[in-house]
Amino acid sequence: MIGIVLAGGLGTRLSPLTDVTNKHLLPVYDRPMIYYPIQTLVTAGIHDILLVTGGNSAGDFLRLLGNGRGFGLAHLDYVYQEGEGGIAAALLLARYYAEGKRMVVILGDNIIEDDIAPHVEAFRSQAQGAKILLKKVDDPQRFGVAELDGDHVVSIEEKPQRPKTPYAVTGIYMYDSRVFSIIDGLEPSQRGELEITDVNNDYIQNSVMTFDFLNGWWTDAGTFGSLLRASLLVARKKGALPGGVDGAMV
Repeated sequence: MIGIVLAGGLGTRLSPLTDVTNKHLLPVYDRPMIYYPIQTLVTAGIHDILLVTGGNSAGDFLRLLGNGRGFGLAHLDYVYQEGEGGIAAALLLARYYAEGKRMVVILGDNIIEDDIAPHVEAFRSQAQGAKILLKKVDDPQRFGVAELDGDHVVSIEEKPQRPKTPYAVTGIYMYDSRVFSIIDGLEPSQRGELEITDVNNDYIQNSVMTFDFLNGWWTDAGTFGSLLRASLLVARKKGALPGGVDGAMV
């Protein structure tokens, strides 16, 4: 199983902080943001990891992370994304590394409380297709939203004004190697990007998408509010804050 961390983009919602550095190098409590998704993969037993990054600060990831020894890795691989183009376009850069293999993809600003190892193991035993992890949230309009029918995902709608459910698609995706051929067939959205939601809907339409609910808290860290929330949640987890600190505070 291959791990892919997507840490490109310009992070404009966090300007002016991101005017001088990549969003994923900003601190979340006492660690750089990028530490958290890498550790999520390592804790789940994934040790072959590719980091996709870009922009003027790409070299800072190498200086910070080196070969991944701080995470117990024998090596850490890197690929450079020129410009932007959406999550699916960034994932396509990993083709040389992951083609023919199964992969766990995590967005570089996703911070979670619990271990995803049980979900990864469930995906290992899945015959084919993909798996997404869902979380019930208060503001689903910020995310891709999954419509469910029992044990099946009916569809995913990207940032709907009127969400059909409160179940956000977290930035953790598991794919078989067919994902690259799916991306090859995508057309850019109105935003001019190759959308990961379109990838997921292709798997859904072919009845090979499964889902699990993510345990514990989950947050992205792509806005000032969510960056603060992530720091508070991590600080509380590490015992640096008293009980009662949750998402309602920020």
